[in-house]
Amino acid sequence: MKKIFIIVLFVMSWMFFDTAEGADWAQFGRYENGNKELTERPEAVMFGNSITDFWIERDSAFFAENHLADRGISGQTTVQMLARFRQDVLSLNPKAVVIMAGINDIAENNGPIKLENVLGNIQSMCELAELHSIKVVLCSVTPCDSFPWNPDIKPAAKILRLNAMIKKYAEKKGIPYVDYYSAMVGKRGEMRPELTVDGCHPNIKGYKVMEPIVLGVIKKITAPLMPKYR
Repeated sequence: MKKIFIIVLFVMSWMFFDTAEGADWAQFGRYENGNKELTERPEAVMFGNSITDFWIERDSAFFAENHLADRGISGQTTVQMLARFRQDVLSLNPKAVVIMAGINDIAENNGPIKLENVLGNIQSMCELAELHSIKVVLCSVTPCDSFPWNPDIKPAAKILRLNAMIKKYAEKKGIPYVDYYSAMVGKRGEMRPELTVDGCHPNIKGYKVMEPIVLGVIKKITAPLMPKYR
């Protein structure tokens, strides 16, 4: 009887935890107040997962000086990002959105998913942005050969495949593609050790490698068109 009670208690506790966690599965609440408090149109929204999320913590000046809004959420997969795209990108009416996504899908944070479906979620974000006259920048997944939170998965080969798929789609649609991967990768598909805190997330040196690569693209696509003279 005692054993049954413990099992029932465990199941009820798990159900409560799961419900509590699932109440804001896409984490709409994370930036709800920040979105309301935004006083000017961003040049670009940096939209992503933990790599974007931690970026502003490590180099807030990069965002402030270039009028960028950080809307990254650690751990998120592309389907969660797609769910909050309307609130955290479209509602801010930025000139551009910089999308870096897919690493947590490869890590199976929400379970296994085909790379084709990961790309489909990214494509849906691009299509939504286009409908709202927001320019898109697509970014490569940054290199990583081992996940600290899921060491059973070896991601290097899948990252290469997903990056190739994203680049091919970007070229087909005329979307700028930012290649962080080539600038940061080591011999085994890992992030070079001097650029990372844990093999997967950049340190400040890593972000300093990324910043000029993406900023040049943002400035190019958001620059006002010069009048033509005869």
